[in-house]
Amino acid sequence: MKSEEKIRVLIADDHYIVRMGLIAVVNSEPDMEVVAEADNGDQAFELYGKHKPDVALLDSRMPGKSGVQTAAEIKNKFPSARILILSAFDGVDDIHKAFQAGALGYVLKKKPSGERLIRALRAVAAGQRWIPDEVSSRLAARKPSEDLTPREIHILNEIAKGLTNKEIADVLGIAEYTVKDHLKHILAKLHAADRTEAVTVAIQRGAIHL
Repeated sequence: MKSEEKIRVLIADDHYIVRMGLIAVVNSEPDMEVVAEADNGDQAFELYGKHKPDVALLDSRMPGKSGVQTAAEIKNKFPSARILILSAFDGVDDIHKAFQAGALGYVLKKKPSGERLIRALRAVAAGQRWIPDEVSSRLAARKPSEDLTPREIHILNEIAKGLTNKEIADVLGIAEYTVKDHLKHILAKLHAADRTEAVTVAIQRGAIHL
């Protein structure tokens, strides 16, 4: 098969061994080839512009710029870009953020089947959306009204550290009653009874990470 007939793939993952494994899986397919590899978001963005691959496989968590941030930047400059996010996280908020950034697909690292990855790459290269079966129903049930604001996520992160409302107010430079107001909205959005449950639910959804 001629090179121009193959699905051209860019792979970005900061773990060398993982990246080499991904490259080997893709290059073993007769109709695919890896045309560029990166170990961080900035490099992935630069190489995307240079090679214009058919699909970019981006690790969601890379030092500096995340795969989701990189996806958003690539889509902003190259609207037709087709991007697949590779992640260890299956929280609905994690996946929602990836699709908001412009990714077409999301594949989980804990399902390391080479066949599964190749099917995901082929689907995204063809312009199709790829969502893990195990989270598709939860993602469909997600309500926009449950979205947390950046300030609410910041407060949740501080709660997860064990800070009191007064301490959070000092950190953010706001009044304690404002923190309490935000907390009330957070509990309602997460359907949580208290601070501890709110943090637990937020972690499960992928809204925050410890």
